[in-house]
Amino acid sequence: MSSAPRRVLVVGGGAAGNAAAILLRRGGIDVDLVEVKDDWNATAGSGITLQGNALRVLRELGVWEEVRASGFPFGSVGITAPDGTVLHVQRDLRTGGDDLPATVGMQRPRLQQILIDAVRASGATVRLGTTAAIVDQDATGVSVRFSDGGEHRYGVVIAADGLGSATRAQIGITDEPEPTGMAIWRVAAPRPVGVEHTDLTYGGPAFIAGYCPTSPTTLYAYVVEKNRDRSSIPPESYAQEMVRLTSAYGGAWPEITATITDPSKVNYAWFDRLLVEGSWHRGRVVLVGDAAHCCPPTLAQGAALSLEDAWVLARMLTASDTWDEELLQAYHDRRIARVRPVVEASVRLGRWLLDGVGDADVPGLMARTMTMLRELP
Repeated sequence: MSSAPRRVLVVGGGAAGNAAAILLRRGGIDVDLVEVKDDWNATAGSGITLQGNALRVLRELGVWEEVRASGFPFGSVGITAPDGTVLHVQRDLRTGGDDLPATVGMQRPRLQQILIDAVRASGATVRLGTTAAIVDQDATGVSVRFSDGGEHRYGVVIAADGLGSATRAQIGITDEPEPTGMAIWRVAAPRPVGVEHTDLTYGGPAFIAGYCPTSPTTLYAYVVEKNRDRSSIPPESYAQEMVRLTSAYGGAWPEITATITDPSKVNYAWFDRLLVEGSWHRGRVVLVGDAAHCCPPTLAQGAALSLEDAWVLARMLTASDTWDEELLQAYHDRRIARVRPVVEASVRLGRWLLDGVGDADVPGLMARTMTMLRELP
């Protein structure tokens, strides 16, 4: 099997795909990256919460200084009453180690642009507006046909094409994401003076109302409710719907709510759960990130787990002269022990809210999970 071409195809240019491309190129491996969207997702999303274990990977990618300069580092989370009264401020665990902040809030498009620039600088070959179809594979490699023409052969194909991964389906993995029963409204907004960390409110018209500073001048705000039939919410009403929910909250919320006027800036999405059971590969095609697992953002670990996948897999491929199913199975075995508890804890936290469990050990579950994540992946 060592005679296979030492070239990797990365399908998907999100956080996991970009990270894998950068790290593999640093290891001297030839990389092609294809992304179905022409704009490389450069403008998608409002904000993102990056905890320490995500920052640890971003440092390995060589982009930490840019991330720190572009984002908003902080080290605590506040719990407030619906009227804005601060009930408690909890120091966050530094899951990336003591030399990194506990958390950085960031505008998602800015993070994507930093990663795009790093992929370009790495020397990876990038093709946008392109899809990839697995033609066949054997013990010596994978043949792939591209929508913009041509067919090439690779030693390994990394499927980083997200929750609805077409590559996952192509290789016969039938696991699909399932809704958890919750949904989230998100919007980017100016940062009110005094907002220095994430504040969370439990109760009121939504299960959770929260915000996270993403730069010295911006934040992203969100409210979590029971999911609704998407067809019952016309996109032109998104701002109105979010305002209806946020208007009940005090503290910084009135200032934030006053800026929610453009429905095109508001995002509505269901929470999904996915954990591919069994191996995350078929032959030499292997899943990373949301293609393999996804969980509600109740622990803010989706991007972090995806970045960790890319880091672990890239290190294993770079360090081995033999790319085979044994290596890809070892990658799965190493990751599943870390990913499963996070997915299950994230879903459980949401379930407790949906079911109105008043005596749930939320602090204990969160502390146990985050302590585990402090260890190297």
